[in-house]
Amino acid sequence: MFVREVMVKNQVGLHARPATFFIQKANEFKSSIWIEKEERRVNAKSLLGILSLGIVGGTNVKVIADGADERAAVDALIELVDSGFSEENR
Repeated sequence: MFVREVMVKNQVGLHARPATFFIQKANEFKSSIWIEKEERRVNAKSLLGILSLGIVGGTNVKVIADGADERAAVDALIELVDSGFSEENR
């Protein structure tokens, strides 16, 4: 299992569009991936799960992965969040 924490920097947070980008990136990996906010953990490959966390800009979240490509998965998702979900990082 590999875990890293990141602050969501874009102003709107993880609403539908950035959450979709996040899920698309998560689905590129075989590992099980979760996103956690304040002890609440959801499947990072589930739009409803991510939206249910209500992640707004300035929120710290943990990205957690477990599997063969766990480190690569977490690093790629952290990079996406750090980019503010910009076009060139998808």
